Amino acid sequence: ACFRLLCSLLIPALFLSGILCVCLVVLLWGIRLWLQQRKKQLTSAGKDGKRPLLVAFFHPYCNAGGGGERVLWCAVRTLQKKYRNVTCVVYTGDRDATGEEIVEGAFRRFNIKLTHPVKFVFLEKRYLVEASLYPHFTLLGQSLGSVFLGWEALLKCVPDIYIDSMGYAFTLPLFKYLGGCRIGCYIHYPTISTDMLSVVRNQDTRFNNAAFITNNPLFSKFKLVYYYFFAFMYGLVGSCSDVIMVNSSWTLNHILSLWRAGACTSVVYPPCDVQAFLDIPLEEEKSTAEHCIVSVSQFRPEKDHPLQLRAFAKLLKEKRLGQQPSLKLILIGGCRNQQDEERVNNLKHLCEELGVSNNVMFRINIPFEELKRHLAEATIGLHTMWNEHFGIGVVECMAAGTVILAHNSGGPKLDIVVPYEGHITGFLAENEDSYAETMAYILSLSPEKRLEIRENARRSVHRFSDQHFEETFLLSVEPLFK
Repeated sequence: ACFRLLCSLLIPALFLSGILCVCLVVLLWGIRLWLQQRKKQLTSAGKDGKRPLLVAFFHPYCNAGGGGERVLWCAVRTLQKKYRNVTCVVYTGDRDATGEEIVEGAFRRFNIKLTHPVKFVFLEKRYLVEASLYPHFTLLGQSLGSVFLGWEALLKCVPDIYIDSMGYAFTLPLFKYLGGCRIGCYIHYPTISTDMLSVVRNQDTRFNNAAFITNNPLFSKFKLVYYYFFAFMYGLVGSCSDVIMVNSSWTLNHILSLWRAGACTSVVYPPCDVQAFLDIPLEEEKSTAEHCIVSVSQFRPEKDHPLQLRAFAKLLKEKRLGQQPSLKLILIGGCRNQQDEERVNNLKHLCEELGVSNNVMFRINIPFEELKRHLAEATIGLHTMWNEHFGIGVVECMAAGTVILAHNSGGPKLDIVVPYEGHITGFLAENEDSYAETMAYILSLSPEKRLEIRENARRSVHRFSDQHFEETFLLSVEPLFK
């Protein structure tokens, strides 16, 4: 009787599920056909009668002025130089600037001049990917928000090739299965990584793992389950890609373990404008009354500027330098929004608390020439992000001739601050004490020894040049154009 009852319930349920699945497939197929029709209507033929190939980059913060934006504009310039019948489209949420202002900003900040015009598609729903909108379940919230933002982008312009250049992997299935696009992505940083899983598993307190969670075993277990579920979904959407480019060995290891798409994954080091910095004359330091320590990175929480300030305060406090030259710390970075500006204000308050305000300068959204000048005058280049995916700022500091001190993890450890032809290229540290000690050690070296390290570092950075990026990028995206 029970078996008969089960069958009488199960068979209609399976039948109903089958009908719903068929309806869903038909609906999605209908949407795809409608989008393809819309694409034909919105795209006009060029002068030669051929319809240009639309290559769209999904980069909602294309005017932010960070390393990710440098990759975007170099990628656009590279495609414009290589392919004649290509129109580059950029999906952006920067509605406070015109297309001309954005292109001009790319030239002013990065020294990148585009050879042809770019089509900008301005998105209205960028707020859906703002972290501030999701105080809890931020990863999930932003990822779902990116799907809605991606849908807005797809409705406004259906491209032939879609490249996510900002890490919004959940948009990939949308463009592949509904837009019918060939899919590429450039990954600066995995949305979730096995390192993040281990932080939660080990109940470590970090900027993305609050103390109230680490102190509660139940909350920690729940967050771990949530992270594992998210990692599974992230792997699922990522595997939709036809071409996957990652920016470093560290990112490669994580993406291979999460996306399991090794056949179409390659390392493409981000383009660093090393030539512009190599133009700075490298001379032995003249006797000076002041040593400058310079930090170059956006004012985001993961960059850990407070660690820089605390280590610098420790260096000053312990007066290890005796009667040697005075010290100045210059924090150079981009502010994307009000949250970043608030972060800068908090850092200024921290300077006051530590008593180092007179020795610290903040330089926000500065032009390229001013950045060069500061790096040319600096003795030490400082970088403190844990598991930095690559570290364009680290390369720029090395190319400019500073002695680099970066975090002993991620890209700097695996790819950048590594021995070159058997010679030391810089230094790595992990915490407040080791940063202060290493800064003191670098400043205690003779100018001749520092010059030797700077020369080694300079020779090592040619593999991160714009030219090397162009070659590896074109090689990687070639399957999308076949």
